[in-house]
Amino acid sequence: MASDGFFSALEPFTDFNQVVADEVYQPLPDDWVLGLTDVVESTKAIEAGQYKRVNMAGASIITAIMNALGGAPFPYVFGGDGASFAIPPDAVETAREVMSATSAWVRDDLGLELRAALVPVSDIRAANHDVLVARFAATGDVGYAMFSGGGLAWAETAMKDGGFEVEPAPPGIKPDLEGLSCRWAPIKAQKGDIISLLVAPATQEQEKAFKKIVLKLLAIISNTSRDAHPVPQSGPTFSWTPWGIALEAMTPENVPPLKKPKWKVLFIHMLAWALFKTKWKIAGFDPEHYRQTVALNSDFRKFDDGLRMTIDCDRKTANMIKAVLKKAREDKIVHYGLHRQEAALMTCIVPSPKTDDHVHFLDGADGGYAQAAIALKAQIADAKNNAK
Repeated sequence: MASDGFFSALEPFTDFNQVVADEVYQPLPDDWVLGLTDVVESTKAIEAGQYKRVNMAGASIITAIMNALGGAPFPYVFGGDGASFAIPPDAVETAREVMSATSAWVRDDLGLELRAALVPVSDIRAANHDVLVARFAATGDVGYAMFSGGGLAWAETAMKDGGFEVEPAPPGIKPDLEGLSCRWAPIKAQKGDIISLLVAPATQEQEKAFKKIVLKLLAIISNTSRDAHPVPQSGPTFSWTPWGIALEAMTPENVPPLKKPKWKVLFIHMLAWALFKTKWKIAGFDPEHYRQTVALNSDFRKFDDGLRMTIDCDRKTANMIKAVLKKAREDKIVHYGLHRQEAALMTCIVPSPKTDDHVHFLDGADGGYAQAAIALKAQIADAKNNAK
């Protein structure tokens, strides 16, 4: 399989229960490279009320790479306070420049620190881990990458230890973030709580038992309406908020001098508000169809060396999930983090409002994934201490 056509050539799967099936995954070519980012001290930023900035920083690298590659498909996953992706060798230097520029933009405009790294797949395999990728078809127009093999988790640890670093560019260097937006209101829970959930295998030796736990969790949420999808079937509600306009105005686009005028953002928000309010169709744009597609294209569940979900659960379902996880942890099969909150947040990449290939990243409104990661990391540290 040619490196540059690897992801688009993957046969997509549509039943999310197959996310732990070996046959849907293929190993990344050995000459590919993983890119990773995360917001340093994201928990402190979230506690200071900067949760939306954290999500924008996390999604920014995906947008910037998309634009730099001209829309060519590549595997990626949004992690709330960061993202991971994979690229072929001929795109590595482009990715390095884009990551450097994106880290600089996050520093200069968002006031956050975005750590970044490029990790060769060959180095990961030399460390006895692998990087396997599958393509889950959320719809016919949008497919999300799933990662397995333990290599992504290893690369993230290596990045946080200071390895494979991509340094931020000097002030004034900005990426092309055209398409990145945050125009939807927080999505309030309809059934009880929005649950941010992270579940990882306790050890590589427990991989088979871990997959059984994942299937057990998916079976629990399959008994809820729409698999506990947090976004209403009709789509989210448009948000007319000063912070949303201000954040979007910070995202540079591919026009001199790489700055998006606030008047342009204000006009787009006013037009979008009017169209969603009146349901008028204009110039090929159908607001009702678009909102429904937003729900379908949302990444509320995914797999990146572990299960990651943002779901809407009643208390009974949430307690069943927690009971399964607690028992699996006692059996030394999993580590997990679970955070409850009242709403979810959405960050979007919209190449064109007239096509259905827009993608929408979900996280808990209280920085759910980052908060869940605190508990997950504490369990990992506790297990290491007990093993001494």
